[in-house]
Amino acid sequence: MSLRRPQVSVIAIDQAVNLCLSFLPVKQRPKIIGGTMKPAPFDYERPATLNAALSLLKDNDGRSRVIAGGQSLVPMMNFRVVRPDRLIDINRIAELDYHRIEGTELVIGALCRHNALKESKIVKQACPMMHAAYEWVAHGPVRNRGTLCGNLCHADPASEMPAVVLAANAVMVLRNSAAQREVPVGQFFVGQYETATADDEILVEVRIPVAPTNEGWGFHEVNVRKGDFAIVAAAATMQKKDGKIQAASIALAGVGSHAIRLPKAEKALLGGNADNAALREAAAACAATVNPTSDIHGSAEYRRDLAKTLIYRALRDARDRCI
Repeated sequence: MSLRRPQVSVIAIDQAVNLCLSFLPVKQRPKIIGGTMKPAPFDYERPATLNAALSLLKDNDGRSRVIAGGQSLVPMMNFRVVRPDRLIDINRIAELDYHRIEGTELVIGALCRHNALKESKIVKQACPMMHAAYEWVAHGPVRNRGTLCGNLCHADPASEMPAVVLAANAVMVLRNSAAQREVPVGQFFVGQYETATADDEILVEVRIPVAPTNEGWGFHEVNVRKGDFAIVAAAATMQKKDGKIQAASIALAGVGSHAIRLPKAEKALLGGNADNAALREAAAACAATVNPTSDIHGSAEYRRDLAKTLIYRALRDARDRCI
């Protein structure tokens, strides 16, 4: 009979070491720079105003990172995937914590937390697709700290909100110490964990057109567990007139290096009937254009098939919700 050595994770070892060290007098504790499973050393700034934060970023050459909720950035730092020389914490900048209606747009500030948006009657009325999608986003403790703008800047390929803002035709408002610019959301996501935000800029605001009263919407997702990132997620909107499709948007997450819109399929729907056959045809055309990769959660073929099914369901729901 042979005995097998139990497997112990590196994280468990790290926790045990830290626990043992905590019983030693402070002066006797060994100096461990950065810890065994902790971030590399970094400087820390906590400005009280937006102008102060932008001033700190003025000469940034990519070595500084802005932190709000930190729900994505901190784990990446812990594994040293990301190693900033300096963190700029914007949590004291109260002027960035808001969401409201301005004219015909839902406007969301950089410090507005996920849970505030999830529970908001304003969001439910102005962007019901976002309200529904939040049922799939993370878990309570994560939503309490995480922010929409931080999530969008992180640009995880399997995250729900990038697909939602793409389908909703959002505009991203970026600021540096000298100027402000607006970037259409279709130009914002440029790669895996990569956006159009420059090193000296902060995404200070997201502006989403208020959904017309005659617009229908749909959001569907498949994941491993509720709250996990999507294997595939689909978001869609539709407007009809005299039984014909007048406008449509389709967005996907989980099928490439970042969330995507599918403009060719959208254009093919315009002027046509919104019957199930037409929607299935559009969904199949969308799935044929995506090029997902395989991983432990599903093969490329499986993701492509999921995309076809979820796009159809999202379009069907959008049609059925049209007034």
